[in-house]
Amino acid sequence: GSEIFNEFTKLCKGLVLILVGVHIVVQLIPSSLTYFALIPARTIPFGWNLITAGYIEQSIQGLVVSTLGLLFMGKLLEPIWGSKEFLKFIFVINFLTSVCVFITAIALYGVTRQDNYLYMPLSGFHGVLAGFLVGIKQMVPDQELPRLKIKAKWLPSLMLLFSIAISFFTPESATYLSTLIFGTYMGWIYLRYLQRKPESKHRGDPNEDFAFSTFFPEYLRPIIDIIASKFHRNLCGKSEAFIDTLGYSLGSAPLPGSDPIEASRRREKGARALEERLAAESLNAAGKKSEELQINGTNNV
Repeated sequence: GSEIFNEFTKLCKGLVLILVGVHIVVQLIPSSLTYFALIPARTIPFGWNLITAGYIEQSIQGLVVSTLGLLFMGKLLEPIWGSKEFLKFIFVINFLTSVCVFITAIALYGVTRQDNYLYMPLSGFHGVLAGFLVGIKQMVPDQELPRLKIKAKWLPSLMLLFSIAISFFTPESATYLSTLIFGTYMGWIYLRYLQRKPESKHRGDPNEDFAFSTFFPEYLRPIIDIIASKFHRNLCGKSEAFIDTLGYSLGSAPLPGSDPIEASRRREKGARALEERLAAESLNAAGKKSEELQINGTNNV
């Protein structure tokens, strides 16, 4: 067991300790939720809960899922992004997701006038986990998961589809669904437009294989592309206009960061990291089997 735990990064193990420690504090002092969970009616005086809420798991089930997700997905993403960028991703996605959840709760209260939208304590690391799935989609989109035969590029979409389906049968869906949706979307926004690439000194990933429409089935993509293009113009119109004034255009030259060679290099790096991890696990398993055979042989003698 200790050998398996040693395979995870120090940063991820440190973050797990924080999640576990905060969970214990919340269980021992339930009133702390009032100050550190996201309660929309109290967020204005307690603005810091937009940051702290993402690190509070109220249930043991949520803690287990967040811990395992952080360890295993962090094991793949942190070596590729680097520890600093990995930590930055967690902080930014957690904060932006909390802001979106807060705004959504206020809007839902305005429409329904149900007080539970204002006073329900919202928290959890699952928004960041949803963002991690988007990172895996970006890095190794065509990598198939062992046994499941599902390509990594569909993980965020399947997770959201499954969560939405469950929400029709569980009254607690308000506590997690919006966080998962916004965690996925903010993860894509960050990786698509904001993440800095040290190797190219540019931001984002404008590659077509990482467009917003790739979260949807093929037959829906033309419609999604029309909607997404309007958002893209609003978000990136000024920067593209500035590029055009310098003599570049979308048709004549690729925008910074959209070089297919760079995208291919990034994905090869992600695939290589995943293959190395799987190979290391296979070697460890083979080594354990050989040791067991030797021990059994010695005992038989």
